[in-house]
Amino acid sequence: MALAPLVDEVLGGDLPLAVEAYDGSRTGPEDAPATLVVRRPEALSRVITAPGELGLARAYVAGDLDIKGPIWALLALRDRLPNVRLAPKALLRVVQEAGGWRKIHRLPPPPEEAHLHGRKHSQARDAAAISHHYDVSNAFYRMVLGPSLTYSCAVFHDAGDTLEQAQANKYELICRKLDLQPGMRLLDVGCGWGGMVMHAAQHHGVRAVGVTISSRQAELAEKRVGEAGLSDQVEIRLQDYRKVDDGPYDGISSIGMFEHVGEDHLAEYFTRLRALVRPGGRVVNHGISRPPGHKARLPRRSFINRYVFPDGELHEVGRVVSVMQSADFEVRHVESLREHYALTLRHWVANLESNWDKAVEEAGEARARVWRLYMAGSAVNFEAGRTQIHQVLAVPQSDDGTSGMPLRSAFQ
Repeated sequence: MALAPLVDEVLGGDLPLAVEAYDGSRTGPEDAPATLVVRRPEALSRVITAPGELGLARAYVAGDLDIKGPIWALLALRDRLPNVRLAPKALLRVVQEAGGWRKIHRLPPPPEEAHLHGRKHSQARDAAAISHHYDVSNAFYRMVLGPSLTYSCAVFHDAGDTLEQAQANKYELICRKLDLQPGMRLLDVGCGWGGMVMHAAQHHGVRAVGVTISSRQAELAEKRVGEAGLSDQVEIRLQDYRKVDDGPYDGISSIGMFEHVGEDHLAEYFTRLRALVRPGGRVVNHGISRPPGHKARLPRRSFINRYVFPDGELHEVGRVVSVMQSADFEVRHVESLREHYALTLRHWVANLESNWDKAVEEAGEARARVWRLYMAGSAVNFEAGRTQIHQVLAVPQSDDGTSGMPLRSAFQ
């Protein structure tokens, strides 16, 4: 049997996209919005030897499997394969097409796949995980993220906001939640390329410290701070948050690094932030979360864990609130930004695709494929409610019950 019709059959038939295969076969609508291309027999080997999401991801990253046209059309197939896994009969058909089990060989995974060593969430292993994800190329990230170099969920006042405006909106929202005033000290945990500390210094007159364990981020963030004329107000450190010991700070922001903390270290994380914020100060934790009933740890053989966020963990927001309050915080406000992250990711995908050739030249085609699949898939998951994101505002508990919060906050 020709391969393209077989692919159509094992995926459920009547596909909303076309299929082409290396044997010259083709099936599907002539006017299909996109075409799934099986470029090489290696694609079959990867799917067979690593059934499910990981095998498909390896085939796509290696270029054995491809998509012509919008990647969103490919992701629409997820509802047909909710577990991204072929049924046993369908898998057997693929094995037969590949020439039988004796013809199947386990291929080495693409080198972009992460393989970490050591104790999970130790400082050394966390540094290796962060390096895998963030130390790719600052130029590559600038193409994807835009001039703000902000790698976290933006806040859209309406869908027509530009990405740059929406990222500024996000920083301003957090500054207002922290009630930052001139002369205050701000700590930004996981500062990335310095966007939050620069915004807070420029627009609210604070003295800010940003910490990151990505060497490339720290290098460029420090350069950007200098170019903005903010070196007297902003300090960038290549430092683990567990090593910060120069509190108290009036405000602490943590934007998009919480996913790297780990379930076993949540209490340590929030206890550390509590020790660093002054009485009457405020903390905003901005992190991706999961719906109830899902495990915190990303599946070991998932695409995201192997290629994007090794050791990443997502926590249900109720669990986050409980741990914060156990760490002597009073949670004052929780806000979901789920739809905003879907919009942000669609902007990033558009940026990557419009700069595709330059991005491939800078980071390599396989790495560009990883980011395209990861960002588009994440957008779809946020839209469907399979992934969430929350900002949680908290203040230290006080002996006399005073919180320092007004009856009605300016950000509400």
